[in-house]
Amino acid sequence: MLTYLLKRLAMMIPLLIGITLISFVVIHLAPGEPTDMQTDLNPKASAEMRNRLMERYDLDKPLYVQYGKWLGRLVRLDFGESFAQDHRPVMDKIAERLPITIIINVLSILVILLVAVPIGILSAVKRNSPFDRGTTIFVFIGFAMPSFWLALLLMDYFGVRLGLFPIAGLKDIGHEYYSWPGQIWDYVRHMILPVFVSAFGGLAGFSRYMRSNMLEVIRQDYILTARAKGLSERTVIYKHALRNALLPLITILGLSVPGLIGGSVIFETIFAIPGMGKLFYDGVMMRDYPLIMGILVIGAALTLVGNLLADISYAMADPRIRKG
Repeated sequence: MLTYLLKRLAMMIPLLIGITLISFVVIHLAPGEPTDMQTDLNPKASAEMRNRLMERYDLDKPLYVQYGKWLGRLVRLDFGESFAQDHRPVMDKIAERLPITIIINVLSILVILLVAVPIGILSAVKRNSPFDRGTTIFVFIGFAMPSFWLALLLMDYFGVRLGLFPIAGLKDIGHEYYSWPGQIWDYVRHMILPVFVSAFGGLAGFSRYMRSNMLEVIRQDYILTARAKGLSERTVIYKHALRNALLPLITILGLSVPGLIGGSVIFETIFAIPGMGKLFYDGVMMRDYPLIMGILVIGAALTLVGNLLADISYAMADPRIRKG
């Protein structure tokens, strides 16, 4: 097992370099330049000023030279300085926003697993029952409903009309004057709506995946054999069938790790949450190449780590893979 993990870690390095190379080229092929944001709206900006900005950002050099310099900084875990007016290090900006996005999305994944897996199991065991038909309707609604529309509905009803939950930010204005239990509750109140919006679509998809996997597993011969031996239905379902049904779900869960960043753009913008999704959107609009590349590198690393975690989870769930 250790040898396998070392090989996978070694393979991740060239994959990460290839991903960064493609991303770097595609970003620079996109129309627009970072200097446009600083010169187009400035009537005093001259061609000389534009050229000085191009030299400062190394945009006047060939693309391979720019990538070589950026890769050299990446080896030192230095993403460079942002092209924004504050010129802050990209790593500092990401370090401020990343924990917020991770916390919200990890909570949404936990909600998805705690709700979707039992729903999928019950839907498969009670196939064609009223519960199964009801969850199917729920799934169609979850797939069809846009997340931004759901967020606006929840904000209007629970935030504006009932006043139960805040509709923007992560804390109240007087947050620092609360007691520590009050501060924790303040964070929780602000998290409820964003976490629900983030998890709602995933609940529909994961519950269907779980139902489909369980239906396929419970038709297998070894399940019939287990029932023929006189084992209880609970033991058959949760000990023998569930482990094998979880394997495809583990793969999907591992591949969903990069969505911790990309999927956060919509609800972070709507709820005014200062997370990575909002930061990435602002960076794209400003053509902030160092910031975009820094976030893409983290997304690529999360993708590779997600695949690795999926393989490890496979081995833990299936003894045949572990022994092989």
